[in-house]
Formats: sequence, structure tokens, C-alpha cells
Amino acid sequence: MAQISLTFPDGNARSYDAGVTPAQVASSISTSLAKKAISATVNDQHWDLQWPIESDAAIAIHTMKDEAQANELIRHDLAHVMARAVQEIWPDTKVTIGPVIENGWYYDFDRAEPFTPEDLGAIEKKMKEIINKRDEVRTEVWERGRAIQHYTDNNEPYKVELIESIPGDEPLRMYWHGDWQDLCRGPHLQHTGQLPGDAFKLMSIAGAYWRGDSSRQMLQRIYGVAFTGKEKLKAHLTMLEEAAKRDHRKLGREMDLFHMQEEAPGQIFWHPNGWTVYTQLQDYMRRQQRRGGYVEVNTPQVVDRKLWERSGHWDKYQENMFIVEVDEEHAREKAVNALKPMNCPCHVEIFKQGLKSYRDLPLRMAEFGSCNRYEPSGALHGIMRVRGFTQDDAHIFCSEDQIEAETATFIDFLSTIYKDLGFEKFSVKFSDRPDTRAGSDEVWDKAEAALLSATRAAGIEPELNPGEGAFYGPKLEFVLTDAIGRDWQCGTHQVDFVLPERLDATYIGADGAKHRPVMLHRATLGSFERFIGILIEEHAGKLPFWLAPRQVVVASITSEADDYVQEVVAALQKAGVRAEADIRNEKINYKVREHSVGKVPVILAVGHREVEERTVSVRRLGEKQTKVESLENVTKALATEATPPDLL
Repeated sequence: MAQISLTFPDGNARSYDAGVTPAQVASSISTSLAKKAISATVNDQHWDLQWPIESDAAIAIHTMKDEAQANELIRHDLAHVMARAVQEIWPDTKVTIGPVIENGWYYDFDRAEPFTPEDLGAIEKKMKEIINKRDEVRTEVWERGRAIQHYTDNNEPYKVELIESIPGDEPLRMYWHGDWQDLCRGPHLQHTGQLPGDAFKLMSIAGAYWRGDSSRQMLQRIYGVAFTGKEKLKAHLTMLEEAAKRDHRKLGREMDLFHMQEEAPGQIFWHPNGWTVYTQLQDYMRRQQRRGGYVEVNTPQVVDRKLWERSGHWDKYQENMFIVEVDEEHAREKAVNALKPMNCPCHVEIFKQGLKSYRDLPLRMAEFGSCNRYEPSGALHGIMRVRGFTQDDAHIFCSEDQIEAETATFIDFLSTIYKDLGFEKFSVKFSDRPDTRAGSDEVWDKAEAALLSATRAAGIEPELNPGEGAFYGPKLEFVLTDAIGRDWQCGTHQVDFVLPERLDATYIGADGAKHRPVMLHRATLGSFERFIGILIEEHAGKLPFWLAPRQVVVASITSEADDYVQEVVAALQKAGVRAEADIRNEKINYKVREHSVGKVPVILAVGHREVEERTVSVRRLGEKQTKVESLENVTKALATEATPPDLL
């Protein structure tokens, strides 16, 4: 029999008969490894222990200690075990697909009766019974005709349709978990007993159209989550519970910040409280940008398609744009415009007005630009994912030899702002050329090399995010991690040689000749809407005092204190604190509870004693204890707290 050479992670190589399986390889190394093995990586492909290896390869054997591979297998096997459990409980149920997703899996079922939350408990119980049976998992490769006949005989029409939609005539892989069988690419574990029976949970039920087609059958989707151990499951469920408490949509209602309605999908109705947060944040960013040497501009929201054609957006980005057709007076045909999805082309047009010299560079041009992008209705999510938004957008027009310095300057600028807003750390991803792009490979080579070199010169080694660059250039993505461990991509920094060329932007160099500027696209917060949502969830509604829409409520304990309440409010407002009076004929405990739900940071209670002594009883959000302080001291302290960090 022919021999093959397998090379292990430590560089050692061994010879085996062609067709050897990773399970046999593990056994040849040690009995303990054979027992612990769950899968292998063969030439960078995740490989089932039962699959044969026919040629020389690099190999690594995985155990449950290999988190990424273990999670993939656990979640994939649990999808199959769940489908088996459902069909054992309700034999008439038809199965469709069950992929692995982040933190878990889902499986879609066709069943006449709807699943109930109580059914999830019964399914979980049956799944644990299957796990405890330690049933063997085995796999075979079948010809397509045999597979179709099998599913036809077993009345599984969805599987038949799936097979018929797979291009080509290659054989299909089938898997069995005990006697239950499914069409699947694999890999899988070796028996059901390898699944951690205490580290998974079925989470929810939802509707889903077959193959995403609303004209097809509505199926029932069951979601589950799973991890390598029960402590990790517990941590995840705790995080979800905490995330639910922090949900910006829930807090937005409680704090009376905004609302959204079906007449304006993906658009935000800002209430006075929410607009206060918005304008405070915008004023802060405006001051920081002025200090950073930016000039502020404003550009049209509706622009003729001709500019979008020249910029490349019409060809590369049109599916994300809102098109506006207008019957111009006396025109032979409708004028076609688009709501701007981004500000870049308009900023180039401003740059082109008048002659620019190398002495004018770098020119940092900023705009709080109102943009509109089409997002599918299913992708919309509160104020985090919207169709109408405002970017803290800027474009830096510079020469090639200024890219490195401008990148370092922006990273420092962004770091200061994130720190002021409560985010001490962030990570950076480097996104290179996408499949759909403008510009030659030579231009992309130059842009990617320049941005990567500049990032490293700033002391940052970014994580590669392949294929996720903008269509006109590579980009850096700045990712924040919030209080409960979730990542949010906010700021971006992009190098663009393409747009200045397409829109014919030039400057006069020191040699007296015309040159193309490099265009650095940058955003610090990203969009105000999304960043405010992140802030709400990061702080669980307890926004930093200077950003809180309602900073202080002065509440009367008795009606005899009403005049003093108004005096306290006036003193605080004069000192620059957002203060309001609550002199309703309600008990003080009722007032405190109501304003605490509204996330008011400070409640000052005023009764007979406070009136006589010219003091206030101070209660801070989240604290049970109160303390009495003089009005003068409280006013000074709160005025300092109300000052934005850049003005301290």
C-alpha cells in the first residue's frame, strides 16, 4: 500500500498507509490521545476523525481543550441531537437545516402544531437522554440518487430539495447519530457521550420561511446555545441577562429618550431627553475637532446621480442607496438623484473649489453629515442599526508622505475621545481589499502598504480582517469592548487613492506641477445614533453626569418646601446644571422610585429641616444612603461634574 507523510505541529513527520484516518493517527501516538481526540485539522481544514487522508499533509489532533474546534463540534452535534429528539417526541415533524451560529445553533422544523416554551424543556430532557446513551456517530458517502431515494422514502421533502439544489454530481456525506440520520458536511464528534450534557440550553422559538422565501412554507426555528463547560454556559446566560437589562430600546423608553414607528422604518424620533444627549455629544465632538485642526463643512443630502456615477458609488454601492426621481419642469425625462449614503464625494467637490497648494495640506475637513442607507427591515435594530443617521465624518486631504503622521495623529485623537467617554481600551482590525472594488491592484497594493506601515509606526499591530475594506480603499476598524464583554466596531480610518483620481482632485506641489492628494476617510464615533446606543448599554442607562439628559431632580418632601425647591433649581441652573423641580403632591419614596427608573443621577430631597438649614438631602442613583449637604457645596460639586471632560 502507498505510504504518505503526515507532519505534526512540532515539525516531526511520520509515515502512514494512504487512507489512514485521524482516529488511527491518534491511536498510533497514545491511547490517552485516542480517547480524548475529537477531530483534526488536515492542511488547514477541519477534519472528522473518520475521514481518510490520502496524501501527504500537515495534521493536528484536537481535544476538548481546543476551544474553537470543540465549540464548533459541540454546537453542530447538538443541532443533530436536538433534531433527533424532536422527531422522537413528535415523529411527524419534518427536518430541514441546522447550522452552527455564534455561541450555538438553530434548526428549522416543519410541524403542524406550534412549539411552546414548555416543549423546550421536554426537548432538552430528551437530548440529555440521547447524550447519556453514548450512541456512535458514523458517516458514509452516498451517491446522489441513493440519497434522494432515501429521503423520498422517509417523507423528508426538504432534504430532497436541498440535494437537488446542490450543483454538480459529487457524492454526498451522510451522518448517523445512533439510528437518526442527516445530510451533513461534518465533521462531528465520535459518539453522543462526548457532548457536555450540562453546558447547553434551548433558548427560543421563532418563525422562519423555508430558504428565506416569504412565498414558501413558514417553519419553526429553535435556537440553542452551548459551550465546553457549564461555567461558560452560566457566564453566557448571565451576560444575556445583563444585556437584557441594558437593552437601549428598553432604557430608551424608561428614560424617554426616543421612539421609532412603522411609518418611518429605521428612522429615529428623538425626544427632548434624547436630543439633549445627542447635542451634548455633538458639541463635545465639535470642540475636539476644532482643537484637532479640522474645518467644519456641510453638504447637500440630495445629489444628482452624475456625481455618484463619477465617484463609483452608483456602480459599487447603489443597492444601499435611496434613489429620488423628480419630474423637473420642462425636462424631457425625470431627474435621478440619490440621498447621500456618505459624505466623501461632496467633500472632494469642496476641496476642488479654488486652487490648492502643498502648503494647504493636510486639509482636515469634517462634517456632521446626515446620511441615509438602505438596510433590510430584518437587519434594523433600535438605534444601533438604522437607515437614517449622522456620522462624525471627516476627510483628510494629504500627500503620500503625510499618511503616517496623520494616521498616528488620528489614533491619538480617537484614544483621547474614547477615554473621555469611558472606554480605556480598544482593538484595531485591518480590513484589506474586497472582491467588489474600484482601482487597480497596483493602487490597492500601495494603499494597503501605506496604511499598514502607518498603523505599525503608531505602535499598533492590527488584527487582519480579510476582504472587509471599503470599495475604494483599505481601512482600520477601531473596536470597543463594553462592560459585559461585547465588541462594538465604531471608529474607522481609510486610505483612498481612488476617489481623488475619479473626481479629478489636484493640488500644486512644491515642483509647481499638479499632484493627486491622498484622501484619508475617518470617523471617530461612527454614527451618533449607534454610539449613543452603545453608551446607553455600556453604562446601563447611568450615563456620565455631563451627558445625562436630566442631571438633577429637586423633590419636595412637603408642600411648605416648594419655594425653596424652586430656589435650589434656579441656583443649579445658573451654575450650568440641568435641574428640574418635582413639587407634586406625592410621597418622596414614590418620587425617588420614579426618577430612579428614569436614571436621573442625583435626587435632592427638600423638607422642613432643609429649608431651615439651607441644605439638601443628596441621593445618588444606585446608592441607598443619603447625606445632607449645604446648598452652596452641592452646587459647586455638581457644577464641576456637569462640565464636559474637555473643558475641565
